[in-house]
Amino acid sequence: MTPQPLTQVLILLMASVFVVAVARRQGLPPILGYLVVGLLLGPLAFAVLPDGAATHTLADIGVVFLLFTLGLDFSWPRMIAMRREVFGLGAAQLLAVGLATAAFLRLLAVGWAPALVVGGAVAMSSTAIVLHQLTDQSELNRTHGRLAFAVLLFQDLAFVPLLALASALVRGGGSFSSASLARLVIEGLLALFVVLAIGRWLLRPLFYEIAHSRLRELFTLTVLLVVLSCAWVTAQVGLSMALGAFLAGMMLAETEYRHQVESAVRPFRELLLGLFFISVGMLLDLRLLYHQFVLVTAILAALLIGKSLLVALVTRPLAGNTFKAVRTSIVLAGGGEFGVALLTILVQHEQLLPARIGQPLLAALVLSMVLSPLLIRYNRRAARGLLGERGPPASALEREDAAAGALARREHVVLCGFGRVGQNIARVLDSQGFEYLAIDLDPARIRLARQAGDAVVFGDSADEELLQRVGIDNASAVIVTFANPAVSVGIVRAVRRLRANVPVLVRTQDDVGLAELTAAGVTDVVPETFEASLMLVSQVLMLLHVPPGRVMRTIGDIRASRYATLRSIFRHDGARVVDETHAFREELRSIVLPPGSWSIGRRLDDVRARGADVSFTAVRRHGITGRQPDGATELRDGDIVVVYGTPEALEHAEAVLLAG
Repeated sequence: MTPQPLTQVLILLMASVFVVAVARRQGLPPILGYLVVGLLLGPLAFAVLPDGAATHTLADIGVVFLLFTLGLDFSWPRMIAMRREVFGLGAAQLLAVGLATAAFLRLLAVGWAPALVVGGAVAMSSTAIVLHQLTDQSELNRTHGRLAFAVLLFQDLAFVPLLALASALVRGGGSFSSASLARLVIEGLLALFVVLAIGRWLLRPLFYEIAHSRLRELFTLTVLLVVLSCAWVTAQVGLSMALGAFLAGMMLAETEYRHQVESAVRPFRELLLGLFFISVGMLLDLRLLYHQFVLVTAILAALLIGKSLLVALVTRPLAGNTFKAVRTSIVLAGGGEFGVALLTILVQHEQLLPARIGQPLLAALVLSMVLSPLLIRYNRRAARGLLGERGPPASALEREDAAAGALARREHVVLCGFGRVGQNIARVLDSQGFEYLAIDLDPARIRLARQAGDAVVFGDSADEELLQRVGIDNASAVIVTFANPAVSVGIVRAVRRLRANVPVLVRTQDDVGLAELTAAGVTDVVPETFEASLMLVSQVLMLLHVPPGRVMRTIGDIRASRYATLRSIFRHDGARVVDETHAFREELRSIVLPPGSWSIGRRLDDVRARGADVSFTAVRRHGITGRQPDGATELRDGDIVVVYGTPEALEHAEAVLLAG
């Protein structure tokens, strides 16, 4: 019996969490974990997940979001600059692999037209797998990554005529009309023009209006609308949805909204891409693999070796050297989702492609997609092995890790968080000759920082093992730049468990969590709001010609009192306490004593004796304010009493003053 939808979702989530966690722990690509989940739970294995249209649609949308975010990093000028790689190398790769495969199929008595479609299917590589894995490895901007991306982009374009040819063959029983093929190509070019026109003239004004609304939900909804609309336009004329999304992202890459757009799309992309990889794993038929293991393995080996050899040959002139050409060929060796789609169409018609050829080829193509993450992960090592070269002692990533390890053994400052504040601190430290090692959880930020030469490592700053790796024992200071007090407390506690005497400086937005941070062992806390107030105060006093020494003493006294003066503020009626549990919630309140109040004629000491646990900071009478009134001050009708304390204490004091 098929499980209920919620049960399916729970099984899928549990399997994904377990398998992907194991893959991560073993140092394997997460994509491989998703593929294994689909392989085991799909309809061709344990049949936990249905092979429905909805699943594949959501999976395709995951690829759409991936290509959209890649388009954000790929502006129109860069597209023009890469036209030789896209149309020259892309066409050469497709023709070389496609014609070689078609020629071999002709020897097996397959017609020329179906053989060309199968050749195109074999030439295709998985856009989602290749680009996702290259991005994770920070290799997309390397020579082999750039060339692979150009080939994949051309393959997306070439899918249109190949799909049209396959559909025409199915309808015509082996023949096709060149007129219908030309019509589909023209419609595809028209769709591309529409997407480019929308992106060029409508997207910037649209996002200008949406951004000025300052509604994050509206901004996110608009991004989703733009991505899916452009994908829908290209899909309606037979082009891939991913191509339309890529063009939309490329148009937005030239606007000031690029980073915010990418931030809005990222959660949807990661979730749906996982589903895409699972759907690919669902395609592999384990029973066919078991019964025809030798044949499928032979086809898989021929596919990977032959395709790699041909791609390396056509890539060599643009790659610059043989090593980079071989790396590119290994990255593109696996099959792709478009190739699987083309083969699936032909396999259903025996007169076009016999099942004895089509089924094992389809299994080998899917299996090559399963192996693609591993091939891409170790493409450098494999290329060195094939060419018999030793190469440099380490990759760029390994050299950066080695440099960070050497830095951790010297005296340095540990920066927890490398956002704007962390980067500003790093610039000043660097200018003064101090070394630093930063920790952050944003992969994109770390990649850019490392490219710029900054010493940044990925990880959780509260992880004690990671703190030891970044040299907490040799740190001269630890600076926590996260604004969230809860996060900072966890980091301070982890640091103190490893080293009790290192100075720890924490940044906060205000005094929320100050008591907890102090209890955790922080050396000093810098509340942004208070420090900004002190800077303004010092500037004002200097403009009022107060002697600099007196200004410095005033600022120092305020800091020494833990900003007690600055916490004495009035809060408006609509304001809410940020943290109900935090100890520094004191505020000022003015209480007017109307006729008949209990406290009229009584002293402030009498009010305190009734349980008013507040500080009386001033009494205003007939326009004259008396600061820090004595306990013997007698209250009169119409007095304005200014009290200072927590909200609960203020409520009680007001009740005592008015009603006793």
